[in-house]
Amino acid sequence: MIVLGIDPGITNLGLGVVEQVGKQARMLHGEVVRTTHGEPAPARVGKLYRALYQVAVTYQPQAIAVEEQFFYRQNELAYKVGWAMGAVFVVADQLAIPVYGYGPPKVKQALVGQGQADKNQVAYMVRAILGLKTLPKPTHLADALAIALTHCFHHPLVTGKQVG
Repeated sequence: MIVLGIDPGITNLGLGVVEQVGKQARMLHGEVVRTTHGEPAPARVGKLYRALYQVAVTYQPQAIAVEEQFFYRQNELAYKVGWAMGAVFVVADQLAIPVYGYGPPKVKQALVGQGQADKNQVAYMVRAILGLKTLPKPTHLADALAIALTHCFHHPLVTGKQVG
């Protein structure tokens, strides 16, 4: 199974493609797509869309796994993450790829074994599971790979909820 993991953000969008064969997982692709605050919103969303579409067409994932964001008093941030999720949903619809969401505690539980793990522990486990020589950096890349691995670990159970 091939999974495209996404750490959604309008300024930094983490993309990680993981292939799982049996109990083995390997990284096929990883990148962080960056936009700047000075760019107009349509240009920023367009850049994310084009990157997402290219990765999805190249690697043909069977699922897209995204980190579910929890915003309590950060309305502007939630709004802008919504722009990134719009690009994800358009690509998913165009290519008929289901989208699943996993909250941070579920990702931490899947990789580290407890939902209160810190980002360094998650990145360390991503490195170990995928057999990488170094920790995946920046954190947006590590998070995207962690989300993809979480989906792999839960499939075929698919305990993440389908988004949309």
